Amino acid sequence: MYYLYGVKAGGEKLLKATFDSEQQLLAYVRWATLSQSDGKSKFEQGSSLVGCQTWSYSTESETADDPESVDHNPTPSML
Repeated sequence: MYYLYGVKAGGEKLLKATFDSEQQLLAYVRWATLSQSDGKSKFEQGSSLVGCQTWSYSTESETADDPESVDHNPTPSML
């Protein structure tokens, strides 16, 4: 499983979504990213990353967030 994290202005890393494959995760992030400037991104309204400034991912959980509490394999059609 792949874990997608977003970081808001306050700097806290939060689990935002999980994916079955790295390809799915990266395609989703490409779709969700509206713009990037000075190391900060703006994300599509309704995406799992909305309100975040940056993102990262891992194959292992990096926070105490419950993976069951976030979207799994979100897609633009889920909006």
